Order: sequence, then C-alpha cells, then structure tokens
Amino acid sequence: MKTYTAGSLVSARGRDWVVLPESASDMLVLRPLGGADDDVAAVFPAFEEVRSAEFQQPSADDLGDALAAGLLRSALRIGFQSGAGPFRSLAGIAVEPRAYQLVPLMMALRQRVVRMLISDDVGIGKTIEAGLIASELLAQGSAQRLAILCSPALAEQWQEELRTKFGIDAELVLASTVSKLERGLDLGQSLFDKHPHVVVSTDFIKSTRHRDDFVRHCPDLVIVDEAHSCVTADDGGSAQSQLRYELLQRVAADADRHLLLVTATPHSGKESAFRALLGLVKPELATVELDSDSGRRLLAAHFVQRKRADVRQFLTVRDGLADDSLREDTSFPSDRFFKDETYQLTPAYRALLEDAIAYAGERVTAAGDQGKREARIAWWSAIALLRSLVSSPRAAAQTLQTRSAAATAATAEEADRLGAPLTRDASDSDALEGLDVAPGAETEEAGARLAELAERAAQLEGTDADRKLATLVKQLKALLADGYHPIVFCRYIPTAEYVAEKLDGKLGRKTVVRAVTGTLSPQQRLQRIEELAEEAGEDAAARRVLIATDCLSEGVNLQHHFDAVVHYDLAWNPTRHDQREGRVDRFGQKTDTVKIITLYGSDNGIDGKVLEVLIKKHRQIRKDLGISVSVPDAASSGVTDAIVEWLLMRSQRPEQASLFEVETVDEKALTLELDWKSAAEREKTSRSRFAQRTIRPEEVAREVTAIRDTLGRAGEIHGFVRQTLTALEAVLRNDDTGFTADLSGTPIGLRDALASVIGGDALERGKPVPFRATAAVARGEAALVRTDPVVGALAGYVLNAALDDLSDGSRPARRCGVIRTKSVETRTTLLLVRYRFHLTLPSRAGERQLIAEDARLLAFEGAPATATWLSAEEALNLLDLTADENTDRSFGVRTMQRVLGGLPTAKPHLEAFGNELATELLTSHRRVRTAAGEIVRGVNVVAQKPADILGAYVYLPVSGGAA
Repeated sequence: MKTYTAGSLVSARGRDWVVLPESASDMLVLRPLGGADDDVAAVFPAFEEVRSAEFQQPSADDLGDALAAGLLRSALRIGFQSGAGPFRSLAGIAVEPRAYQLVPLMMALRQRVVRMLISDDVGIGKTIEAGLIASELLAQGSAQRLAILCSPALAEQWQEELRTKFGIDAELVLASTVSKLERGLDLGQSLFDKHPHVVVSTDFIKSTRHRDDFVRHCPDLVIVDEAHSCVTADDGGSAQSQLRYELLQRVAADADRHLLLVTATPHSGKESAFRALLGLVKPELATVELDSDSGRRLLAAHFVQRKRADVRQFLTVRDGLADDSLREDTSFPSDRFFKDETYQLTPAYRALLEDAIAYAGERVTAAGDQGKREARIAWWSAIALLRSLVSSPRAAAQTLQTRSAAATAATAEEADRLGAPLTRDASDSDALEGLDVAPGAETEEAGARLAELAERAAQLEGTDADRKLATLVKQLKALLADGYHPIVFCRYIPTAEYVAEKLDGKLGRKTVVRAVTGTLSPQQRLQRIEELAEEAGEDAAARRVLIATDCLSEGVNLQHHFDAVVHYDLAWNPTRHDQREGRVDRFGQKTDTVKIITLYGSDNGIDGKVLEVLIKKHRQIRKDLGISVSVPDAASSGVTDAIVEWLLMRSQRPEQASLFEVETVDEKALTLELDWKSAAEREKTSRSRFAQRTIRPEEVAREVTAIRDTLGRAGEIHGFVRQTLTALEAVLRNDDTGFTADLSGTPIGLRDALASVIGGDALERGKPVPFRATAAVARGEAALVRTDPVVGALAGYVLNAALDDLSDGSRPARRCGVIRTKSVETRTTLLLVRYRFHLTLPSRAGERQLIAEDARLLAFEGAPATATWLSAEEALNLLDLTADENTDRSFGVRTMQRVLGGLPTAKPHLEAFGNELATELLTSHRRVRTAAGEIVRGVNVVAQKPADILGAYVYLPVSGGAA
C-alpha cells in the first residue's frame, strides 16, 4: 500500500486533498485543497481509491483582465486557515488583532509555561489579548484544555467571544447549568474532563462542594477575568474574596499550568493586594524587590500594563519605523466631555426628605444606647433610607416598606456584612449581581411612621414634585437632538423601572426607551440591548435610550450602540462612575467625544459633597495621569459616613451640626485626598517602573510585517472587497465610516455564500450591508479585515469560482491574463504560487505536526527557460499595472500557451524559492521563542513539492515594443 507524506496532494472522492500529519498507513486524514478544518475527512485506501495528484495548471483559455491576478491572490490569502508564520492561530480566528495586542502574545511565546498578569487600561482589549494567547497555545498543542473563571454576569459574553472570535466552543459551568451537565456524565466522570473548554462562574466553583473537583481536573490553561476581585490586602477583605484567593492559590500551585490573570485594576492603591496577584503568577514576585534590576526584569517578563496613550499611536515614526504601511492608529474617543447638571428639591420632596432624616436620626441616636448590634442595624437602615430618597420616589417607597437586611443580623459584624453591599459602592465589590435591589429600612420599631412616609413618597411619582426626573428629560432631549444615544445609570431597580416608565412618550415619537436591570439574566440583558438597537435601527432618524442599573457597569461592551452616559444617581465611589463610562468609552466607539452628564441635587445635603469630594477629584486625577486610580475604600467610606452622620445630627443636635461638618466631614475629606494622592503617586511610579519594555516596538513591527505579508494588509483587503463587489454588480455607496453594498443584483451563488453570515432575511429584503474600516463593528456590519466572516465568504466565492471554472460568467478573478502596458519593455510573466509547508513544533505534550500554506508572487522577464527573475517588490508592483492597449484574444491564448508550456523549466527556481521560504519561516518561529531555549529545539519547517501554480499573467509592451 502506497504511503503519502504530510502536505502532499492526493485525489479521492472526485476532488483533490492535502494529506494531514495525523494520517497513518491505513487511514489518511485529508483536508480539501483550499478548504477549512471543518471539511477534514478520513479516507481508508484499502476501501477507497486514492492516488497521487498534482494541482491542475491554469488553462490558456481562462483569460482575464488586469485585475484578475490581484483579486485571485487576495482571495487566496484571505482564505488561508493555516498560515505559515510563527503565530499558528492568526489565520483561523475571526478577529484582526491590533499591533499592540500582539505584545502579550509575543511575551507568552517566550515562556515554556505561560504565567502573565494582563492589566491594560479599560477598553484597550484585554479579552482579545487573553483570547489570542489561549487560541495560540491550543493551536500549537502547548495546551489541551481551557477554563475561563469569571463572574456569572460575564460568562455568556465570554462564551460568545470565544466562539465567534476564536473558534473555541466552551461549555458554561454555572449554578444554573451544572445540574444538567452532571446528568450527562458517566459514572465517576468529572464534567471538566468531559468538556475540554469551559467558562466557569468563579463564585460557583469556589464553594467547598465544587472546588476540589475543579482543582483535581483543572484544565492546563486557566484565564481569570477581573482577577483583582480574587485577592485581599493585608487589612483583610471579604470572605468571598478570601475563598476566591484560596481557589486560585490551589490552581496556581501546579507549576506546569498556564495561568493568565486579567484586570484593569491590578492593585487599586493596595500594594499587598498587588503582590498577592503577582504571587499567583510567580511566587518570587510576591517578595522580590521590584526596584532592583533583577526584580524589574522578572516582573517585565510576566506583567503588561498600558494606558490608552501608550497604544493610541502604536508603531509610529517615533518608534523609528520607516515603513508607513505599518503605522497603526487605534481609534478611541478623543475625550470625555463632562457636564454636572443640578436640580433642587420641590417643597413637597424637601418636606419628605427632612422628615425621613429626622426619623433616621432619632433611630440612630436611640439605638446607640441599646448596643453595638442595634446601632449598626439603625445605621445601615438610615443610609438605605437616605440613598433611596435621593434616588427616586419609587425607590424610597419600596425601601420604606421593605425590611432591612441588617435587621436579621445576630451581631454587629454580621449587620455590617449584610448592610454594606446594598448601600455602598465599593471599588472592588465582590459582584454586582443582586446589588441593585432597593435596600430595606424597616425594623421592628418602625411602626406606622415609615408607612406614612412611604405613602407620601408614592404620591410624588411622576408629578411636578420630581424635579430630578424633569431635569433628566431636559438633558436627554438635548443629547438626542445632538445625535447621541445615551445610557442612563441608576443605583436601584425601582428607580430604573420608574425612569423608563415615566420617559415613555416624553422624548419624541422616534425615540425608543428600554430598561435593563438585575431582574433579567445576563443573557436576557444582552438580548434586550440588541432588540433595542434593532428596533431603533430600522429608522436612521430614530434614537435609543437605555436605562440601566450597575448590573451593566462591568464587562459588557456597549460602544457600538451608545455614546453618552447620564449618571442619574451618584455612586458613592467614583470608580463605579468610571466603570459605567468605560462601557461606551472604549475601542470601537465611533463618536469622537463621549458625553458624560451627572445629575446631582444641590440642596439634599448628600449629592453636593459626594460630587465635590469624590467625583470631581477622581476626574482630575484621571485627567492628570491618563488613567483611573481607585479610591481607597476605607477613606471613601469615611467621607460618606461623615456626610450621613452630619445630616442626621443636623436634625437631632442642630447646635453641633455646623461644627461637626467643619471638623469631621472636611477632616475625612482631607484624609481621603491625602490617601488618594498617595495612591495616585504610587500608580504613576508603578506605570513608569513597570512599563512594558520586554518587547520592543521594532520587534512587533517585524512580526506585523511578516503577518501582513502572508495574510494581507489593510489596503489590499479594502481594494479586494470594493473591486470584487463592483465586478459582481453590487451597488456601493460611500459614507463617513466606509461604504454600504446593495447585494440584491449580485450572482445567486454569492448571495447563497453570504446568507449564512449576513442572514438570508436581510439579503431577501435587499438591506444594504455596511462595510467599516475598523475591526470593531456592530452586529450586522462587516469589517474590512480578512478575518471578518463576510469578507471570508466573499473571498471563498472568488477563489472557488476561479478554480472551478464556472460557466456563468460571474468570475471576477481569472487564472490567466495577457496585458499590454507601457510599463514594461520586455515580456514579463507574473506567477501566483501557493506553497505548502510541513511544520514540526515542540510542545510540552510532545512534537506536533502541522501543515501550513503561503502564497507568493514570482516574476521573470523573457522565456521561462532563460528567465531573469525579478525581486519580490518588483513582482508585487506588477499588480498595479493597467492595460494601455487591447489584446486580441486569439493572440492572447497563443501567448499564454507558449508561456504555460515552458513553465516546467522554471520548476527548479520555484523549488529553490520554496526552500528559502522554509528557512525564513524556521528563523521566524525560532525568533519568537528565542527566550525559551527548550521550546526552540525541535522546530522544523520543510517545503512540500511541487508548489501549486494558481495563476500566470503575462505583461507585454505596447505594440511596437519588444516581445
């Protein structure tokens, strides 16, 4: 029985295939030539006819115009599923990484076991960076299984990102899914063995019942999202954080496990928490002197942290790059425009607030004599009452009618644990799930007094007495008139529902208003947002307004649908404001300036101080440093506690209120400011000390050049899409961000190919497809990058039409061409050649055998037997030549036949060039792994023979010139 080497061509089942390394003598694992991994098949030569094959040479009858070569080359490169460069996954993923996003990947490939803390600023793309590393380790075989640990609210988003962008199908392991998953297990089987890739709720898996099974069967690659919530500082932390930290310690204890920690806030002003994170990455980092040369070098290999200014213009002239095509500007909004809009209480609302403050003050004073537990219960009830009253009448009414969570506490410590999450906004809150419910203020002693206050609050709903709501309506109308789509953030569910209800019909007929709160599951929240976008998107003049609680303030990307933020309720920690704003102010936001409007009551005794002492100072620090610095929680709580205490004392002991405000509130504010400045200085120093210098820009530029030479540059993709669609009779219309394409007049074969990625309904309705010049696009849009599904489907159609010799005339690319041009002085032939390579890559699991592809342009002057070969740059320049004179078709066919007949004599040069490419690839593979010698040894690249000639194009001088 004949054996076939990996990478060779065979013919079976009526088509040509590439032999894959997984093949054996009695079973061939085959991938269709030019096909994807999804089309791989197993063939048994003992039962099916298999024979050696060579790629079919172009036919002289298949003549095209001057664009044919370029379109075919681009279609081929776009269709590559396994590029030949050192990054094995980039050809097969559906995301176009920015150059700066390759830095963590390059750092990872220099480690035998990848241990990294990725701490880039909000909105830069940490999920993409972690996903790139994961897909690369899986593609190379360095990892076999993957687990994402994240909050349950973000689990489905992670699952979607992995599936759509990286082709990784991961199972959700959540409290709501585990029972169903466990029913499908065999006796004694762990679900982490059954499902190789999982997205796991950190809070679910940290429990004693489940963590032991997870640790025993933990995948060899773990990514931890929002990792800062899994560590505690020396001054203690929540029990939940401690449990998460204990889980991660056990996961990190396996020195052979890849571990990626992802967070935008690695230390939040707490050095001990930062050290705890670093210790998970590498134990030595927990104690090493980071100011020493050895400490900095050790940290630099495992830690990447950049702000927007560092990546906004990555690979620019200042980096010493001469190639303008490598320059890459990343589009972030140029700035946040802040506007603080005040309102004043009406007499009715003021009377309600004053009576509530008087009641709360009496309760706190009386409870102080009853014991520590009673005092803490009264304290949390008072804060809950005041925050809800300032939020909305409906939140106030519900709080007044709801029992305080702290009232069930047996001790003062338990009262603090139960009361704080619902009334405070800690920067490192354990989770946002369930924290937007209205807190309770009712206790056993409340009696009829709270019921009377609740009734008065309910009577204020939607009336002229609610000036806060009236102010919101005014601000929203102004934003909508300026073309903005705002998100309104509220602290509590009743407030969000109230605002959405009362806004209905007040913002114009073409404005759609919807609410998203913690009453919806994470998936339902995303669904509602998409429905809102689609509903408002049917009419270009329509506007959308989303009312949300802080369940959307972390992790959810909203930049495609919204571009303004209104803080209806002030958070008592400005980090929460920054998280809200970060949902829209991030990469992919098309608006130059994101507008931020903050509503605050000038006379309610709370908002003004919070705005002045917390929010404005936070903004100033962010403006000065270019990054956000988390507020020290203890100092922040001290300020807000002092404000509340002053309010309560004002009604109980008015003679001391003024003095108390000066001596206590301002004293607490001063302490906060000093702590904050100290944290800001530490952050500034940290950013300077730990700036990422392990990977230099010129190293990134070199790899970006190699990637784009293999897979295509942005300009090539843009030109390919435009030229192909035009050739296929699509109607293109330019707009501010790219162009739209009406595909209704294109061939049925193309529309069938696009139906699965665009949607058959949209095509049938004749809805134009928007093509955008950015990789960050909204649903229903296509990005002008090779990895976009629409671009991929278009390339597949062009390539298949050219190779299958379709007879319907809908072939924008042809495999041959004869072009007369003034730009050549003698006959010049351009060949489009596909090379296949057999790669041997070492990994911890042993050597992995892979097949990769590359497409190159080779050109020569004269006849093939006596060819003068041109440089790669000269060959590429031929694609830009245009015809200056028509060519008689019969003459063109005869010319093409002579050239094709002589191509066998060029075979030695094609093979020698293939060997040169193999040597270059071997060098590049070793280069990116240079810092990890043990994973460089064993790398090998061999060019398969013969190479495939996909296209041949002859350029002749105009009549009268040499031929």
